[in-house]
Amino acid sequence: MYQLNDLLHLMARLRDPQYGCPWDLQQTYASIVPHTLEEAYEVADAIERGDFAHLPGELGDLLFQVVYYSQLAREEGRFDFSAVVDGITRKLIRRHPHVFPDGDLYGAADMPKLSEAAVKQRWEEIKAEERAEKAAEPQQLSLLDDVPNALPALSRAAKLQKRAAQVGFDWPEALPVVDKVREELDEVLEAMSESDPAAIAEEVGDLLFVVTNLARHLKVDPEAALRAANGKFERRFRFIEERLREGGRRPEECGLDELDALWGEAKRAEREGPGCG
Repeated sequence: MYQLNDLLHLMARLRDPQYGCPWDLQQTYASIVPHTLEEAYEVADAIERGDFAHLPGELGDLLFQVVYYSQLAREEGRFDFSAVVDGITRKLIRRHPHVFPDGDLYGAADMPKLSEAAVKQRWEEIKAEERAEKAAEPQQLSLLDDVPNALPALSRAAKLQKRAAQVGFDWPEALPVVDKVREELDEVLEAMSESDPAAIAEEVGDLLFVVTNLARHLKVDPEAALRAANGKFERRFRFIEERLREGGRRPEECGLDELDALWGEAKRAEREGPGCG
């Protein structure tokens, strides 16, 4: 089987100025980013669907993105793939003192086993120390500085909220957040009554932000929850299309009442499962 060094060699060949691939030679860090995001989502999709037969291929596609960036950086004399491996290994050793107490990757872990909460607390403390070390003026460092702008909006909202919660800027429990959801919904309705598009957009954004906060308090990943809701909607709408197709009809030929009745049928079919009713 091919090994990691073979993949690195392949990447270098693709970028060979004389004999490489014309497309690969034109790529930059920025041009590859959309592919990286797409590959990461394809990994997540394969896992959510339980498609483990194709997961190695999707993980390979994602690994290739890291190899690609590393090759670009090596060509510019910035770093290479070995620096990426070294950096992440050192970081994980540093962030797991309960596993590597002496900082030795191959040393014995003879410390008492910590609770999950204690491990999580120490992890956040170490990350905070790392952020402080990165700043030229630590007193001006924001807790939010290293929350990536490129994250999906729901994921980034949850991460911003989680970071602020570290200094106590948070509701103590979920129920007050529910009240805030109702308040934000009322503000959406008020903006609608005034027919103010800018205000409507702003209030809808506030509503989404606080719903994300509610999900966080309920220990629900909002991005994963919305992906699941998308999948459910897709399944049910395809059910409607199939039922209508059986009768030689299309959704646009039906009224909302009929479509809604078919939606209810789709929900019942999901509850009953295959072979029932």
